[in-house]
Amino acid sequence: MIIQGIAFYVFAALLVASGVMVISARNPVHSVLYLVLAFFQAAGLCVLLGAEFIAMILVIVYVGAVAVLFLFVVMMLDINFRELRAGAMQYLPLGGLIGVILLAELAAVLGGWIITPAAQKIASAPAAAMGQATNTEQLGQLIYTHYVYLFQASGIVLLIAMIGAIVLTLRSREGVRKQNIGAQLARRREDVVAIRKVPTGEGV
Repeated sequence: MIIQGIAFYVFAALLVASGVMVISARNPVHSVLYLVLAFFQAAGLCVLLGAEFIAMILVIVYVGAVAVLFLFVVMMLDINFRELRAGAMQYLPLGGLIGVILLAELAAVLGGWIITPAAQKIASAPAAAMGQATNTEQLGQLIYTHYVYLFQASGIVLLIAMIGAIVLTLRSREGVRKQNIGAQLARRREDVVAIRKVPTGEGV
């Protein structure tokens, strides 16, 4: 128990420090590397809590895919971060207002769970006993039964975010040839095929 307590505080301290460095590092590449470190510390905390499946998801999905994608995007895109930071102060009041709203929502949710008498019963009712099912099986039972609508809603949010990212990065550049599916499907045989009778011994 003493070793687990020490490991918890080490992982938690490194996680908080990594999160602070993500938002305070001047180099965006360093921010992504600190984000990778934060994911590893969060995975360590999940292992200590007995959620091995979530820990593996953090390492495989977030570190192996999302963080590496962020790193390549930041390194490959020609983004002038000085211009972005120069105009960031004008959005500070709006960002502060949104932050206050999010904190108020979190406080309302946590306060509701603390005040509600049946909160403990609701939180512990869906889970099976530890000896009856594995960690992955318990997560599957919870996600795809009690929280299936929230799971579907999160998928819709991710789909909207993906479409938004495609729309924001879609640029029309001169001199770049792009595939036009509509024009390809709308063309006729007479427009692209020419049949000519070539006399013997002569060229076209």
